[in-house]
Amino acid sequence: MPDLVPHHATVPATGPAGAPLAVPAAGSASAVGSSFRSLFHPPFRPLFRSPLRDLLDLLLPAHCAGCRTGHSPLCPSCRAVLQAARAAPAGPRPPPTGLPPLYAAAPYADPVRQLLLAHKERGALSLAGPLGGALAVAVRAALGHCTAEPVPGADAGAVLLVPVPSTRRAVRARGHDPTLRLARAAARELRRGGLRAAVAPVLRHGRAVADQSGLSAVERRRNLHGALAVPARLATRLTGGRPILVDDLVTTGASLAEAARALGAAGHPPSAAATVAATVRRAPQGAEPCSTGGAATAPGSRGPAARPG
Repeated sequence: MPDLVPHHATVPATGPAGAPLAVPAAGSASAVGSSFRSLFHPPFRPLFRSPLRDLLDLLLPAHCAGCRTGHSPLCPSCRAVLQAARAAPAGPRPPPTGLPPLYAAAPYADPVRQLLLAHKERGALSLAGPLGGALAVAVRAALGHCTAEPVPGADAGAVLLVPVPSTRRAVRARGHDPTLRLARAAARELRRGGLRAAVAPVLRHGRAVADQSGLSAVERRRNLHGALAVPARLATRLTGGRPILVDDLVTTGASLAEAARALGAAGHPPSAAATVAATVRRAPQGAEPCSTGGAATAPGSRGPAARPG
């Protein structure tokens, strides 16, 4: 969801609970950048438009979000990791009921883990493009090909990327919907490669769900079952296309399975799913992952989860 703020909005003089904002030591460019960036975290983040954040990244670059070195939000080394993403079958084994064929571009391990967290939780919006490029690699693998050419005999309209939605509360807290932003970046990358691709954000939360932290895989599926739906007014946006579910991360697969159930209930079951990263992934022996070129970390590693999915 784009950030909304009137052009005349001013920066509050105090921080949370009325505490005064810290003033960095004079002459410290990094301290100045850190102080200004603190305004882009809750509760101040919704006050600023994306272009202003992008301008701040340009004028006062932070350390790389992936490795915390250098003086740019994404260093050449971490960028190379994303550009060399290799998509392979992913998801828990056994998969939850209803989980469609799933591909992920990378294991959920550093630096990809740190980049996803920075984009999602710390508002590092400039990372959406590179992360979206990795998601596009996973989408291509999910479609069953590694090139820009359509799947023979399967071109039934545009590829429709359907993001798993964040809750309204999470969007308000973060100031944006990270998966929707990544889906849009991935669609742009797919179109540049010659595919007809669009984003179809048609899933909506129909009821509240409990915090997933600490829940087992079975409890998470029970918690999410029936929570998502496709309103009738939005279902027509899926007509004539190939729905592909997309998310930033898969852990238990509960979120993607529920999203697939909701799409199927609306008459448009997804043909596959794709994510940037996965905490559990097993590729068949001898399978050759799709790639944008170059080497990458082999699938199969685990990492701590940022959000149960």
